[in-house]
Amino acid sequence: MLVLAPDRRDAEVVRSVIAPLVHRVDLCADGDELLHGLEEGAAAAVVTEEALQVPMNAALAAWLEAQPTWSDFPFILLASRHSSRCPTAALAIRHALGNVILLERPLNAETLTSAVNSGIRARRRQYATRQHLGELRETRATVQRLNLELEERIALRTSELAGANDRLMAEIAQRERAQATLVQVQKMEAIGRLTGGIAHDFNNLLHVVNMNLDLIARLKPEPKIGSIAEQAKRAVARGSKLTGQLLSFARTQSLLPRVTDINRLIVDMRELVAVSVGSQVKVEHDLAAAPVVAKLDANQLEMAILNLAVNAKDAMPGGGTLTIRTHIRPGNEQGQSEGASERVVVTVQDTGEGIPAHLLTKVFDPFFTTKGTGEGTGLGLSQVYGFARQSGGNATIDSEPGFGTRIEMTFPAAQAGDAITSINDSVNTGSEIPGVPDTRRHRILVVEDDPDVRRVISESLRLGGHVVTEAEDGISGLGALARETPDMLIVDYAMPGMTGAEVIARARAQVHDLPVIMATGYADMAEVGRVIGTQSILIKPFDIATLHHAVAQALPPAAG
Repeated sequence: MLVLAPDRRDAEVVRSVIAPLVHRVDLCADGDELLHGLEEGAAAAVVTEEALQVPMNAALAAWLEAQPTWSDFPFILLASRHSSRCPTAALAIRHALGNVILLERPLNAETLTSAVNSGIRARRRQYATRQHLGELRETRATVQRLNLELEERIALRTSELAGANDRLMAEIAQRERAQATLVQVQKMEAIGRLTGGIAHDFNNLLHVVNMNLDLIARLKPEPKIGSIAEQAKRAVARGSKLTGQLLSFARTQSLLPRVTDINRLIVDMRELVAVSVGSQVKVEHDLAAAPVVAKLDANQLEMAILNLAVNAKDAMPGGGTLTIRTHIRPGNEQGQSEGASERVVVTVQDTGEGIPAHLLTKVFDPFFTTKGTGEGTGLGLSQVYGFARQSGGNATIDSEPGFGTRIEMTFPAAQAGDAITSINDSVNTGSEIPGVPDTRRHRILVVEDDPDVRRVISESLRLGGHVVTEAEDGISGLGALARETPDMLIVDYAMPGMTGAEVIARARAQVHDLPVIMATGYADMAEVGRVIGTQSILIKPFDIATLHHAVAQALPPAAG
């Protein structure tokens, strides 16, 4: 410990109090001796206010200013009761000291002891930080040296083995790539199953909440209750959007295309993209003034844009600009076939590091990645490419080292007259569903393994005047169908033992023209939609109005 006190008696008193706490106490006559003690490596310093009445030693000030990043030397300043009235020079010196514990005199020994202990502990933590930083530097140096030695040994060995070794390494590399590919496939399948299962169960919960809110609003039509239910339904809609993204990741290549306003989708993603890329990346939008509409799977487009945004963030470790653009490319442009229609173009561009030319032909290959080991799956760009191709479009990349990367997705533009909203969209956004609801009384068989979902769907149907029979799985549902033929079948897709698609196939083998609706939380409905029609698929969560409208649509029109 260092003690700087012009009054020798003060210095001796301080030393007597703190001596039992430390290895050594040095009394400093002036700033030069204090600086010498600091350079030797002290734990802390006790300085009286009187020592600040003269300008600070320039060398001492330079030492304080030049402290390394780990160091913030602690000073314990003993001030008089009216220290705020001290001269300006003293205040400047006090400020220059930086890490100051201010004690007002007179003070007792316990207060000084406590302050000294605090200063010592703080300095010990600083020294520990210095040691850790040094150890990290030594570790890095060791790793670099080992890497250099390993590279030299590999180069020497490679030159010795020549052609025979080249063939052996090629075989080993091929085997390792095959093993890595298998591991990646198994991992993605496992993650997909886990994500899909969790999202499906969560979607069922959202569905029960959503329809029960609808029932509450209908059974208790007071304005206040309706307002509260509407607020809760908006929260359900946000949860449903998140669940849809999880389900979109979990499925394979199947899509459920709907006519989508691309500009609105991108605007709705602003916050999600900004959070995904972080504060160092500036996100800009350059969206076409005219409507940009295409028939595609909106969830998959969101996933594609997010994949590209995250890739762009990784390519800009020091920050940069991410630009998302849309425009319409006229038909019969260069590179398009004769008579080609307009194309919707979505571009994601960054100002990052760029990609070497010899890698550009590989970036869309599954499992290819330019990131380090364990930092990427190599599936992001292949998913973007596969989605664009499956949607009737294409994905291209343009990049140059040092000048960033631009990825362009193109899709066939929607035809004039195509409706942008689906049944679910129109109800959930508050719009009225066109058409007159069917008020006829029908017998409806509901097959759903989740008891809460089954109950709320059945209650909603009964609210519309229908007679409902419930079944907890496919086998019991087919048994109920054999006992009495209903006017309609509503079935869940994901059920134990038998999927909804299998139930529909066997039900129609018994009753050929039986109207069906599949109510599901899974987005992988393209194949089923081709059989029963996408208008017969209800994506959970939906509300009572959507359910009643779907029933009316699926049933044959009333006679006369």
